[in-house]
Amino acid sequence: QVQLVESGGGLVQAGDSLRLSCVASGRTLRTYTVAWFRQAPGKEREFVAGVRWNGFSNYADSVQGRFTISRDKAKNTVYLQMNSLKPEDTALYYCAAHSRMTTVTSTTPVQYDYWGQGTQVTVSS
Repeated sequence: QVQLVESGGGLVQAGDSLRLSCVASGRTLRTYTVAWFRQAPGKEREFVAGVRWNGFSNYADSVQGRFTISRDKAKNTVYLQMNSLKPEDTALYYCAAHSRMTTVTSTTPVQYDYWGQGTQVTVSS
């Protein structure tokens, strides 16, 4: 079992930056694919960014060039650096993980087995 705990959310202004953290316990994330999803009120949960077990990363078009996903294997933590935030980035951000060594990053929620409780990001205009 893997337990995931997100932190780092908050209320910021448009153009600001935030760094979200996803700390894992129970298992090492070294061989896991880890992704960030977000869900705004009234909308479906959507893929934001993911880093596969081999280090390859993918991003949603809406965040490409602004967000960066990274992992610190020693701390068993995955980060999401978010720059140039926009009001439309406002959502509850979730960290998710699965242990299948796929060759393509999974971008749908059902493909992930472990989830954190979420951290709120609110961007004011």
